[in-house]
Amino acid sequence: MRAQFVMSEIGVGLRRNLTMTFAVIISVALSLALFGGSLLMRDQVSKMKGYWYDKVNVSIYLCNKSDAEENGESGSKACAKGAVTPDQKQQIETDLKKMELVETVHYESSDEAYKHYKERFGHTALASVVTPDQMPESFRVKLKQPEKYQVITTAFAGRDGVQSVEDQHQELDNLFTMLGYLNLAALGIMLIMLIVALLLIVNTVRVSAFSRRRETGIMRLVGASSFYIQVPFIMEAAFAGLVGGVFACVMLGAGQYFVIDHGASLRTKMELINFIGWDSVLTKLPLVLVIGVLMPSLAAFIALRKYLKV
Repeated sequence: MRAQFVMSEIGVGLRRNLTMTFAVIISVALSLALFGGSLLMRDQVSKMKGYWYDKVNVSIYLCNKSDAEENGESGSKACAKGAVTPDQKQQIETDLKKMELVETVHYESSDEAYKHYKERFGHTALASVVTPDQMPESFRVKLKQPEKYQVITTAFAGRDGVQSVEDQHQELDNLFTMLGYLNLAALGIMLIMLIVALLLIVNTVRVSAFSRRRETGIMRLVGASSFYIQVPFIMEAAFAGLVGGVFACVMLGAGQYFVIDHGASLRTKMELINFIGWDSVLTKLPLVLVIGVLMPSLAAFIALRKYLKV
């Protein structure tokens, strides 16, 4: 097989179908960029889970006098027996420290809770009418295995002196569920773009094969094998896919640089989020390029078996 002849045939095919080849490149680039973005989103969610699940606490809020009065008037069972007593408080702390699941227990007084509340919500109108005695005392519990936070809820919810047991994991679960749905939406759009790209590749191969049916017929008459005839068409599709894959890699790299890392980026504006780094991006780029080459090549090979009749 003469490489010069194959390369010349690839050039002829690309020039004859320049518009369709450009459409294939754009479709492949967009679909692969969405594919790579979905993989990076999955890494981001996993990193956020590992970071936040290790930091969040389970909070056990204790009854105070105002809780007992409000719940008594409304008929609620929580805090119906009055504010937490020193003995109840001591017993709760003792029981927490006995649990193997518990790593640390931090007691927060009403004054400390009020101070933290003022730091976070001091600019709001409600903060001006809140008093320290309205803020509940609490135990902030850090777990050795954060995913087992429900054990604490089961053990202390409804106990005398306990107003409520709240775990921040539930809020995080809602956030990660939403991110998961967004990731699925991106994958869905990627599949649509991928189907469009495959249809364009098949159509481009059909047009290219039809426009060169005379040449391929002559090649068959002089004894050229089917593989020899098919190679230029497959290489054209592979080249278009490779260019699309390169564009996809550029888009992923640009997204990491401009959106997350550079200047007034998300990393500086949202310091509480542990964003993925370049190591995650660089590990995805080879996969994007490989898929960018193999997907069009396979589509062209399958299309040629049906449409290359000589």
